[in-house]
Amino acid sequence: MPVDAAVIADKVQRVLAAVPAEQACDPGYVAHTIRAEAGGIMSDVEVLSVLRKLRHDSVGVGPLEQVLSLPGVTDVLVNGTQGVWFDRGRGLEAADIGFASEREVRQLATRLLVSAGRRLDDTQCFADGQLSRDDGSSVRVHAILSPPAQGGTCISLRVLRHAVTSLETLCERGTMSRPTKACLQQLVAARRSFLVIGGTGSGKTTLLAALLGEVSHRQRIICIEDTAELRPNHPHILGLVSRGTNTEGKGAITMADLLKQSLRMRPDRIVVGEIRGAEVIDLLAALNTGHDGCAGTVHANSLLEVPARLEALAARGNMSRDQLMSQLAAAKPVVLAMRRQADGRRVLHQIGVLSGIPTTVTVLWDVETMAQPNIDWAAVQQ
Repeated sequence: MPVDAAVIADKVQRVLAAVPAEQACDPGYVAHTIRAEAGGIMSDVEVLSVLRKLRHDSVGVGPLEQVLSLPGVTDVLVNGTQGVWFDRGRGLEAADIGFASEREVRQLATRLLVSAGRRLDDTQCFADGQLSRDDGSSVRVHAILSPPAQGGTCISLRVLRHAVTSLETLCERGTMSRPTKACLQQLVAARRSFLVIGGTGSGKTTLLAALLGEVSHRQRIICIEDTAELRPNHPHILGLVSRGTNTEGKGAITMADLLKQSLRMRPDRIVVGEIRGAEVIDLLAALNTGHDGCAGTVHANSLLEVPARLEALAARGNMSRDQLMSQLAAAKPVVLAMRRQADGRRVLHQIGVLSGIPTTVTVLWDVETMAQPNIDWAAVQQ
C-alpha cells in the first residue's frame, strides 16, 4: 500500500517535538523515526518523500520554494487546492505543483505568517507580513483563510528585491533614451521634488532608486518605507522602515510617524518609498519647509489621476481639498509616469508637473507624441 507522507510526517513531528533539539536534527534519527512510525517496510524513495514533506512543513516557503526560485519570478499565487500560479514578467503562468488538501494550504499560510510575526486563525482570518531570504531579498506574504475566501485558503507571495539599478542600466534596458536620462539628471541636479507614479510592477521603485543614485554625495538622504526596497548607490543614505502591530495588537510604527522623526534628523532630501495614506501630509509639509528634492512613489496609472489620488490620500489625514491644493501649488512637484508594456518591458512614459489652484497637471513630455524631452527646469520652477 502506498505510504501517506502527510500522515507519517505528522506522527514524526510529534515524536521529534518530544526529544532534544540535537537529536531531532540528526538525519539518521529522523529516518529511523520515519520507518518506525510507518509500521512496515519503506523504500528509500518513500522515506525521502516523508523527509521532503517534513522540510516543506518547517523550512522556507515549503513546496512553493521551487517556483519562487525560478529566474525572474515576482509573484507566486496559491488559489487553495485549485492551483498555483506565478508571474515572471510575461503574465500569469500555471505551476506544475499543487496542494492535495485545504489543510496543507492553511498549514503553510499559518506557518508563514507566524514566522513574520503575524497571527492567522479563525478570529483573524487574513494577514500580511514579510520574510527575509538567504539571497538578500524579501518576500511579502498575504494570506486569507476560507471563509471568507471561496474555494480554499489563498496565499500571495511578492518577491521584493532591493532596487539598486542605475540610470545607465535603465537606458540599456530600454526604459528610457539617453536624452531622457540627461533630462532626469538635470532634474535631480536642480533639486526639484518629484513623484514617480505607475501601476503595480511598473518599475516605480526601480526608477526612484536610480534617480537617488544621481544625488550629490554631499547630501544626506532619508528613505522611509514600509518594506526595505530602496538601496540606491549613494554613500549617505539612511533607511527607516515602518512596522505593523505585533500579535498583541501593539507596537505599530507608521510611515507618518517616521516622516515626522526624519524632519529632526537633518535631512537634505526625504524620500517616501510609497505614499499610501496620511503620510502625504507630512511629505507636503517637508516640501514647503525648505527640504528641496524630496521624492516618493504613488500608485496611479496616469498623470491625470494624480491630483484625485493625492486628494483621497490626504483625506485620510483630515486634510481638506483646499489645503492640499495650496500645498501642491506651492511645491509644484514633478511627476514621472512609469508604464509596464504588454511585453513586460517597463518604460518611462510621461513627465509632467503639478501646479495651480485647483491643481492641474501640465504634461511636459510624452514618449508617444514628443521625440525627446527638452525641459528647462529653471523655467518650470517659476
